[in-house]
Amino acid sequence: MSVFGQRLRELRNKRNLSIDDLVNQINKIYETSISKSMISRYENGQTDPKMENVRAIANFFKVSADFLLGISESNSKPFEPELNDKDEKTIQKELQKMIDGLDGKNSYAAFDGGTIEDLDEEDRELLITSLEASLRLAKKLAKQKYTPKMYK
Repeated sequence: MSVFGQRLRELRNKRNLSIDDLVNQINKIYETSISKSMISRYENGQTDPKMENVRAIANFFKVSADFLLGISESNSKPFEPELNDKDEKTIQKELQKMIDGLDGKNSYAAFDGGTIEDLDEEDRELLITSLEASLRLAKKLAKQKYTPKMYK
């Protein structure tokens, strides 16, 4: 039996899931087309899974793909705090403040003497997307730092 198959069976049994239950839940949540026979072949080491199926199964069981594949002995996923609705609202508020602060000649940043409005649409969207991604990362890092027990 492959390491992947062995670990898949162990995780499925820990959750008291039949192969049928596992397939139904994964296909519903991740919109995949994994079959019962495919799970059985994985567990019996008869075939190797596609990476998209490894990702879906790892996410479903909240373990790392490295653990499933036998690369790592740690079954914990790397830190990934979830952002809730309050966090999303805060991020959007802060993003809007930053965008507003970029308008005008005396703004936070000037781009060759111009404002954010002077940028072409693509550059403007890239800047806003970058700022939003930075805010999301900062919020996740803050959650990890100030509530560390939740993300170990």
